[in-house]
Amino acid sequence: MTIILFVIIFGIIVLSHEFGHFLVAKKNGIHVVEFAIGMGPTLYHIDRGGTKYSIKLLPFGGACIFEGEDGLSAEREETERYLRREGEGGSFLDAPVWSRIATVFAGPFVNLLLGFLIALILVAYRGTDLPVIQMVSEGSAAQEAGLMAGDVITRMNGEKIHLYREVRLNSMLNSDGKDFSISYLRGGQEYSVVLTPTYSAEDDRYYIGLMGVGEYMSCRGFSIIKYGFYESEYVLKNTIKSLQMLVTGKLGKDDVSGPVGVASYVGETYETAKEYGFLTVVMSMLELVVILSINIGVMNLLPLPALDGGRLVFMFLEVVRGKPVPPEKEGFVHMAGLILFFILMIFVMYNDIMRLFR
Repeated sequence: MTIILFVIIFGIIVLSHEFGHFLVAKKNGIHVVEFAIGMGPTLYHIDRGGTKYSIKLLPFGGACIFEGEDGLSAEREETERYLRREGEGGSFLDAPVWSRIATVFAGPFVNLLLGFLIALILVAYRGTDLPVIQMVSEGSAAQEAGLMAGDVITRMNGEKIHLYREVRLNSMLNSDGKDFSISYLRGGQEYSVVLTPTYSAEDDRYYIGLMGVGEYMSCRGFSIIKYGFYESEYVLKNTIKSLQMLVTGKLGKDDVSGPVGVASYVGETYETAKEYGFLTVVMSMLELVVILSINIGVMNLLPLPALDGGRLVFMFLEVVRGKPVPPEKEGFVHMAGLILFFILMIFVMYNDIMRLFR
């Protein structure tokens, strides 16, 4: 069941990403040579309108390959042009730069959009958690600052707060114990305090002393859109802050997961949710789709070679310079990045497997 659910979840995310590329490429007259789901050897394929639609052996990733995007040799370009039926589109390199930018950006954008749309379903079904304080620990920094149960937190360190999960996230990220400000509403009046987290030697971390899970609110009508946006925004901010923590060393290799780690987490989530019925399983899996889809959307926009963000860097350079970077040079950079990416994936996968036996 873990494998089936993982393949379905990853398939939805990859299919939406590649379909974003595919749809915008077609709209801009760019010929798609192959639309593939998965990686490795081809298990099945059909040819339609000059495009090869294929399913690969390994359900990790996918590809939407455009004519000419990888600096194809003249012979291969001629072969592709011959196979392509008239009117099916032209080379990626021949398309206007803004058409290429839109085509590359479309994949990550659809991932972010998918996360938002599924967040609407989740919010409509389960409601949301308002940032209302339920309990304050005795002797904590929060109590000393005057915070009380019933206060509605509106900002932390100047950042707007819409969900109680954002309160927990910001508290966890403040691992160095620095002072930070909290704005809150009480009786319709807004107040601001600055508190200093207290250190727990037992847990080796700092706490501010807020307890509970926020105040539940059922969502109907426009509030579904409003809190669906906040839900996806929370995942987006969580992803970006996690990347920042990786770069600064606050997170390590054990905090990063690849396909094996994700599949393991899918299995654990399923085992927990199945005790509460089929609908709970579905909603739990949809929540994973939101998290993973937004994560993949953000990761693909990073300005690194072989990723969509790396390709966008070259295209924006073209906009600034007024002429493109030679395809063979760009192709070399992306190939080097792809090799490093696969080395990283092997390391992460190995670490995931070792973690399963701890």
